[in-house]
Amino acid sequence: MKKVIIIFTILICNFTAIAQDYKTHKVLVGETIEDIASKYMVTPFDLFALNPDAKTDLQPNMVIIIPKSKIADVPTVTQIQEVKDYKKHKVKRKETLYSISKKYNISIEDIKKANKRLYAENLRKGDRIQIPVFKTVLKTETLANTIKKYKVLPKEGKWRVAYKFGITADELEKLNPKMGDTLQPGQELNVPNIAANEEKIVEENYNYYTVLPKEGFYRLKLKLGVEQEELESLNPGLSETGLKSGMVLKVPQNIETALTNSSAEEDTVDLKNNITNLGTKRLAVMLPFRLNRVDIDSISEAKRLLQTDPYMRPSLDFHSGVLMALEDAKGLGISTVLDVYDTQNQSATVSRILDRNDFSKVDAVIGPFMTKHVDRVTDEMNRKDIPVFVPLASEIQLRKNVYQTIPSANMLYQQMVQFVKNDSLKQHVILISDSKNKAVNAKLKSEFVGAKVIQSRKNKDGNDSYYILLEDIEQEFKEGRNIVFLHTSNEGFVSNVSSMLNSFIDDKHEIVLMTTNHNGAFEGDNISNYHLSNLKFHYPSVNMPYNSDEPNDFVKRYKSLYDEEPNKFAVRGYDLTMDVLLRLAAQEDVLETEDYEVATQYTENKFQYAKKLFGGFYNQAMFIVKYDDLKIIPAN
Repeated sequence: MKKVIIIFTILICNFTAIAQDYKTHKVLVGETIEDIASKYMVTPFDLFALNPDAKTDLQPNMVIIIPKSKIADVPTVTQIQEVKDYKKHKVKRKETLYSISKKYNISIEDIKKANKRLYAENLRKGDRIQIPVFKTVLKTETLANTIKKYKVLPKEGKWRVAYKFGITADELEKLNPKMGDTLQPGQELNVPNIAANEEKIVEENYNYYTVLPKEGFYRLKLKLGVEQEELESLNPGLSETGLKSGMVLKVPQNIETALTNSSAEEDTVDLKNNITNLGTKRLAVMLPFRLNRVDIDSISEAKRLLQTDPYMRPSLDFHSGVLMALEDAKGLGISTVLDVYDTQNQSATVSRILDRNDFSKVDAVIGPFMTKHVDRVTDEMNRKDIPVFVPLASEIQLRKNVYQTIPSANMLYQQMVQFVKNDSLKQHVILISDSKNKAVNAKLKSEFVGAKVIQSRKNKDGNDSYYILLEDIEQEFKEGRNIVFLHTSNEGFVSNVSSMLNSFIDDKHEIVLMTTNHNGAFEGDNISNYHLSNLKFHYPSVNMPYNSDEPNDFVKRYKSLYDEEPNKFAVRGYDLTMDVLLRLAAQEDVLETEDYEVATQYTENKFQYAKKLFGGFYNQAMFIVKYDDLKIIPAN
């Protein structure tokens, strides 16, 4: 909020203590700030102090806050002008609306209202027009209370209430300074006293987006892919009011809005300071151990399976992290009963587990690993209103009880693109891919219109050879910063491109390698980390690898217990389980509140959930990381 004048700073500072003494006013067409100030017996400075946007952009239908304490307690008598009659006037040569208005001591607008054709036509000699004759009358007016009480409905959050009454979340907070971060069903709030038919309805087949400061229609087009005309058609009145920071917009359902919502930029919270529910928690963990394949009489066979089975070792590592999280939670006063199930990576086994076990007293389920089993588990738990936290799968059906803990590939892509666009330095973009990733190149080309596209060389049969030559790229670099996107799953192609790019780095050319899809091809044995460091290799990631030179308490204890550092599955098991337990300990029911918006961060993983309208929750927290001096660090 901009400060308007120093003497009103006290008014702003004390506002939270006296919000009940404020009203709201919906701006009418043609109304000025002076008109509103006069009506409510305040000064324009009072209004600007509470509504800084009104100083430069007062728009019809905008809801502004009025100091109620300055309204007279008794009915107000005002003088108003009413039309009592009309007289005829024949327009003479050289007469204008201005000269006629001065002759009869009325406004040009009054003349136009009485002769509506003059809104579209010019005044001409010989025209016969009507001149309104006014009389002054006294009118006694009692200003209606523009604030009313509203009881929060189940599962309603701040943005829903704000959207319903046509105000921003910030304005809702100003009217209710003590409402807290999370709304509770039945909680009473101050809201604008609008008619019931003016209240907006949150519709199932749309998504919603909160406008950030200084965002215009062009920026929203880049972010959301929605044209101004479509936004205005979905949001009646938007064409008159324009965009306003904090306003909630209805957008098409297929638009992922969480990335660009302001809540995604909040600082992380340590939930250890928010523990209020110390009742014993019960967790069910479902992992594909596939222990049925282990011959307990053969140690060598068991070791072989641990080394070769694609599911057993990750499951055991994840489980080791879960157990350490339970131990740490116990130290915080959180007791846990843990039920562990081996899904064997078999659909029949998953069904058997669900049919033969009582989950009615379970507080949350962690698992299963595999996407193909998620729907069966979440469908069963949905009937019991039990939250399911899916550890690894990112492309799943978001039923209302599901927490997708891995950000989707599309969200990672969008975050990387936005990261590059936010860079204020002038840059040249080059797009390199194999034929399997041509679609990604085409998509990036639409984001960076001036980018140069380079494809992998092909053999005589027309198939990818997974290399490029110096002549393909040497003429494409410009002085200054060159951003090179590489998309492939072929390790040899990564090695070819990264080594070639290194040869072009000099005092005049900065070359930064990036990808929106970081996969195993960038981590192969043939890939030089020296090359990636020289190229400041950037990519979006669901986790931020811990610094092994400065391990935290979990890493130290894990290494002491297992004689090795935890891998990504062990860390994931620990981080996710700690987050689930702390969220359960901070509230009675994670499905009934909006504390999912709180951002938390642990050893490597960050969690901040957004809710899909009439669906479940997805983690919108991620990192942009880069190689620097042979280390992976956050990119700024």
